[in-house]
Amino acid sequence: MSKKDYRKWALAIVKRAIVDYGMIKEGDRLAVGMSGGKDSGVLLYALNAIRKTVPVKFDLQAVYLDLGFGMEYTPIEEYCRRLEVPFRRQPTDIGEIIFNVRNEKNPCALCSTLRRGAINELALKLGCSRVALGHHLDDVVDTFFMSLIYTGQLRTFSPNTFLDRTGLHMIRPLVYLGQETVRELASLEKIPIIENPCPASGITKREEIKKLVSGLASQYPDFREKVLVALQGADLTNLWPRALPRSRGLK
Repeated sequence: MSKKDYRKWALAIVKRAIVDYGMIKEGDRLAVGMSGGKDSGVLLYALNAIRKTVPVKFDLQAVYLDLGFGMEYTPIEEYCRRLEVPFRRQPTDIGEIIFNVRNEKNPCALCSTLRRGAINELALKLGCSRVALGHHLDDVVDTFFMSLIYTGQLRTFSPNTFLDRTGLHMIRPLVYLGQETVRELASLEKIPIIENPCPASGITKREEIKKLVSGLASQYPDFREKVLVALQGADLTNLWPRALPRSRGLK
């Protein structure tokens, strides 16, 4: 497959996810969360390319939350300038709160909550109607197994979530793309990738789950796709019956 055909194939998958879950409407302004990683870089590339070919008109606003780790964000800003997408950096004290004030041993959950609140607040300030995040298919499956193994729940994140407190929609247009496709697109489009400066990077529970899922996927190549199909067609009535109310007369 040529580079041109590969791009066209990958973008068609992203468009299908957007259409399947009604992620973007006419006149929307999307706050695209940028982290310096390949996922958010590919997300911005895909949305920027798609908006030039579809009849639905929408705007993009790149946003970067500076967590206070001293990460060099200039390459992200220059990348956004190359795509002609406005860029906004927002300084925060999230890193200070998590690692110094709270001294969290398992910081990811709190960090996610604080970042979500900060990006939603910034999106509203910038007049955005939706927040777009770069989670892809691997993240869908990893999150499902994290919930199963660590909390005993059958759940993962949704591709399109309405946040009633803010009136925003949180969307994830890359949910049909696997990590390898995202990595290939990042290479093809020369998207800048900045090393994650977080002190907990690479040593989290999520990394353990990634290794577990990767092991299963190496044995069963379409494993992640099968999990996605299962989630899309889940029928909980056929999964396990609910226990009947207990009667005082029975022991």
